[in-house]
Amino acid sequence: DGTSLGVVGPTGCGKTTLAVVLAKLYQVPRGTILIGGIDIQDIPAPKLREIVTLVLQEPLLFSETIAYNIALGKPTATREEIEHVARLAHIAQEVESLPQGYDSVLGERGINLSGGQRQRVALARALLRDPQILILDDALSAVDTETESKIIDSLREVMCDRTSIVIAHRISAVMHCDRIAALDEGSLVEYGTHDELVAAGGLYAALYEHQLLSEAVERNVG
Repeated sequence: DGTSLGVVGPTGCGKTTLAVVLAKLYQVPRGTILIGGIDIQDIPAPKLREIVTLVLQEPLLFSETIAYNIALGKPTATREEIEHVARLAHIAQEVESLPQGYDSVLGERGINLSGGQRQRVALARALLRDPQILILDDALSAVDTETESKIIDSLREVMCDRTSIVIAHRISAVMHCDRIAALDEGSLVEYGTHDELVAAGGLYAALYEHQLLSEAVERNVG
């Protein structure tokens, strides 16, 4: 429906657990999660995989070409489609600068790419599947903040009629989401927009202030 939800909180608060529960990798009691009004327990796993795509912080890449890794969820994808989602994930320029481009073969688990590049290849793969619900579980953590901002802008455009859930440590990844949930010790402690949560002066505001301070220190050191 075009809604975006940001999820933040300290380490160990339950962010990743939420992601894997939504992807039905963990079982939850009936009535806990509804998708489109249907209990997640009543949605067959193959159908759920068509609806929900989860992108993890440490993506799984194979010792195949970059094109193969992007098209993994849609083997029939054309080169044009692969290049399109690579542009959306802001990895196209770096791929095209390689001698073999999209036909470049990756090392084991994508070892010859940086962490940020691996994450963007995985994001391109997810976008190619055109999911109704896209879940990013700290999936931009290794990307610099400038590239992160460009990717978020692309996601807002491509997911305009879909649901996106952005789970992150960095407030910059979620601050433009329609709604933001702040978790602590496995519980929802705050919910609202960025401006509302900053004004509330609670956990979210503290996380935001800490990020701003960290960025200021980095700039001064640099």
